[in-house]
Amino acid sequence: MAVPLHRLPPMDALRGFVAVARRMSITAAAEDLHLTQSAVSRQIQTLEARLGCQLLVREYRGVRLTEEGRRLFRSVDPMMRELQELVETLGGGEQRKPVTITASMGVVGLWLLPRLGDFIARHPEVDVRVAANNRVVDLDTEGVDLAIRYCARRAAPEGAIELFGDEIIVVGHPDWQGVALDHPDVFAAQVLLEFDDPDHPWLQWSSHLGSAGLNHLHPARLVRFNQYDQLIQAAVNGQGLALGRRALVADLLREGRLREFDLGEGVPPGRSFNLPAQKYAHWLVQASPSPSDAVRALARWLVSQATPSHE
Repeated sequence: MAVPLHRLPPMDALRGFVAVARRMSITAAAEDLHLTQSAVSRQIQTLEARLGCQLLVREYRGVRLTEEGRRLFRSVDPMMRELQELVETLGGGEQRKPVTITASMGVVGLWLLPRLGDFIARHPEVDVRVAANNRVVDLDTEGVDLAIRYCARRAAPEGAIELFGDEIIVVGHPDWQGVALDHPDVFAAQVLLEFDDPDHPWLQWSSHLGSAGLNHLHPARLVRFNQYDQLIQAAVNGQGLALGRRALVADLLREGRLREFDLGEGVPPGRSFNLPAQKYAHWLVQASPSPSDAVRALARWLVSQATPSHE
């Protein structure tokens, strides 16, 4: 016999649980629900107390569901999705569903956001939601329509569209003056800005200096960043030299906020070196094979922005 309606857990608590279970993160769920982390944690505690069992196990990098939590999620999530779809239709179409696009923080900050105003001006009928995230998200689970992903050609999902490659150049503040950087005394005075990510060794100075036969050079210091857009901003502010991804810094070069530098006579400007053997590029991935007109409009615009005329 089913329990009476008055004994069911509060809707807010169930909604909070589903949000956490979908993202496997209290922090991400709080962002989705526009609540604080402590508020979401209280919702989970309320639900666990009402049901008399533990639903989540909190771990260092997120959470995992207990067996009871998995059973509850399998039951509640489909009903919650159906309710979401129903609520969307009840307003007679007055509320527009935004097109959600995700990309790494570097791509969002350096490439997408400076251009997004053009799309908004051209398509006032389309609402856009930008979800910057350095992890690869599940498009279906997290309600994402489009993603810009960086991977090798062989790893690109079926139907993905190549936007731009990954040519690496040396960039710094345009006011810097001096002889070629391969002179030991000149290089010894430089501050190098480095992307602190072991998964991208081709974006680290040791790889490039070795490829150019310049691994005998040593800078004054190395400053590391865990976010690529922050690294480039430091270069714009004159804090050191950076390894720039040409497609992402093209606007800054064109505007004169950055300048491209020559490592030496044997390494001409603009040379792309020491990249992975597999061709890496940024790809546009579409969640649905039958997208809405709004999603198609944003996808077409993204492809147009990635053409050489915009770089």
